[in-house]
Amino acid sequence: MGSEVEANGDAGYLLLREAIVKGDLAPNQRLLEAEMSSTFRLPRAAVRTALVRLEQEGLVEREPYRGARVRLITEQEAVEILQARAALEGLAARHAARHCGPAEADELWEIVARQRAALDQGDLIGASDVNAELHARIVELSQHTTAQRLVRTLSSQMVRFQFRTILIPGRPGQSHEEHRAIVEAVTAGDQAGAEAAMRRHLDAVAQALAESPAAGRAQRTT
Repeated sequence: MGSEVEANGDAGYLLLREAIVKGDLAPNQRLLEAEMSSTFRLPRAAVRTALVRLEQEGLVEREPYRGARVRLITEQEAVEILQARAALEGLAARHAARHCGPAEADELWEIVARQRAALDQGDLIGASDVNAELHARIVELSQHTTAQRLVRTLSSQMVRFQFRTILIPGRPGQSHEEHRAIVEAVTAGDQAGAEAAMRRHLDAVAQALAESPAAGRAQRTT
């Protein structure tokens, strides 16, 4: 019985988390247990457990007597998250450079090539998706479990700002060059260079977001 409850709790957490990260559940949307239970076909206890975990991740906020809602990330907080990611993903890039072998290097360059192809086709949303894939793969290659966990949490809070900066004129090409610099350092085993390149990139993303004329509109960064 205990294992079944735990399994339902995990399933509920994953389903609700995905819905928030994908934007299916919008910022400030109320998360009523009965409604979530019906929508996701989960026991209410599983929904309740999921909401507690999502609150700990910063994706949900609960108010006494008012229930839970999807937490709205402000522009300033999004910039701060990117600054925090710069430190964490810089560390991850350093470790990825230590662990990157020939097969991993080929994989990273293939991702960079797909980003370039998407940009050449004018597919900015596709290019942004590939960017996210590259970041995730470098963090995975780091084998740094604490950085992986923290980056995963921070990145999930950025869904409302995904794709924002790549829409700024001139930013797509700059982003591509920044990613090339990261991959060059990682695949060369240059640990210090990989960390510095990743930090420069995410600091630039944070600055671009802060200065974006689209600030305040719900478009989707990196």
